[in-house]
Amino acid sequence: MFLVLVLLLVVGGYFYLDSKLEREDVLVDYAGRVADTPGTNWLIVGSDSREGLSKEQRNKMATGKAAGRRTDSMMLLHYGEGGTSLVSLPRDSYVPIEGHGSNKLNAAFAIGGPKLLVRTVEETTGVRIDHYAEIGFAGFVGVVDAVGGVEMCPKEPMKDPKAGLDLPAGCQTLDGAHALGYVRSRNYARADLERVEKQREFFGALMKKASSPGTLINPFRSIPLATNGASNFLVDQDDHIHDLARMMWAMKGVSGGDGVMTTVPIGGSGSSAAAGSYITWDKQQAGALFDALKQDRPIPASVSEKNAG
Repeated sequence: MFLVLVLLLVVGGYFYLDSKLEREDVLVDYAGRVADTPGTNWLIVGSDSREGLSKEQRNKMATGKAAGRRTDSMMLLHYGEGGTSLVSLPRDSYVPIEGHGSNKLNAAFAIGGPKLLVRTVEETTGVRIDHYAEIGFAGFVGVVDAVGGVEMCPKEPMKDPKAGLDLPAGCQTLDGAHALGYVRSRNYARADLERVEKQREFFGALMKKASSPGTLINPFRSIPLATNGASNFLVDQDDHIHDLARMMWAMKGVSGGDGVMTTVPIGGSGSSAAAGSYITWDKQQAGALFDALKQDRPIPASVSEKNAG
């Protein structure tokens, strides 16, 4: 009887958490859509939505009060027989956007939301997206706090009033508010390019902490983590809790060295009246990177090592 009760609780808990996920019809078919590619591909998006934050929280975290959804964090997670890769897609990347000419990658999200962003990524990379996950400011802070914070070790002090960030050098545990500033700050010599490295580093550490025994067997952490994660992630209508768990496991592996963490190779920069300042991809190296993902092969070391940061 006891085992039956435990099984009922586990099954009931799964369906309860699955029902809490916010879903949107993101991965829609369109004329000429990229054919299915081997392996599994996630588009992981950090939205700057302030929904769920009080005025006091917005002031404390220096988030401002802009309405709507934009994105400063876009990562392509691939796993399969060719290994696991986490590739940052810088927001200022200059790419063609269906029906809107060429603009920065994050403009696709601002203009047409997740659907247009997924289409833009697919058409630009040739990689078909299988799953989508998006989390806003409030959800990010809640997840970080649920695991008891995440340890990071900046080599130099980090100060950025625009991101509400003022950290000393050295190892320290960041709570949700400080973690948000850590991944939002652009106060670096290489601005967005260095920020995406910090984002990869942090998200990997967060997934490692979330899937650690110290979190999973501690109900005071595992239960808040499960409820915060389920209620604050937006996913495609066909995605479920077990898909998110698989994503978390893959990110844990790649952050632990079992895979590749890199940025799309950058070729140059430019500006236009519509987009302002932007960056461009190195066509040859970016092509080699995406060809490897499309064929579920390891990313060439000559590409990944140069752009790992």
